[in-house]
Amino acid sequence: MIDFANGSVFKLNPCPTTDLAPLVAPLLIPGEQVVSSFKAMRDFVVFTDKRLIAVNVQGLTGKKRDFTSLPYNKIQAFSVETSGTFDLDAELDLWFSGLGKVRLEFKGSSDIRQLGQLIAGYVL
Repeated sequence: MIDFANGSVFKLNPCPTTDLAPLVAPLLIPGEQVVSSFKAMRDFVVFTDKRLIAVNVQGLTGKKRDFTSLPYNKIQAFSVETSGTFDLDAELDLWFSGLGKVRLEFKGSSDIRQLGQLIAGYVL
């Protein structure tokens, strides 16, 4: 499992869902769809209509991958921090029951407000 307690785990950039959806397709349940996706160097995060899937690519070749599934129905609270003039990164903090805080950092080009609305739509 990814060590979410270690501050910011990812610095994510928006990525077309068509690039990453095939990599998580075997994990999806019938009817579940990828809504949004973001990628760091090797690691990536996929938001579906049911959960967030964080993927930690491991090893020299990158063939070994750790998939962490975080269902929206376990989110107790969330916080969205937009980018500013000097701090160009946006942040999404999610508090999951039984897990604690998960922080994802996004590059300034990410539409963090839309992501906040997405989370709100599934949590509230």
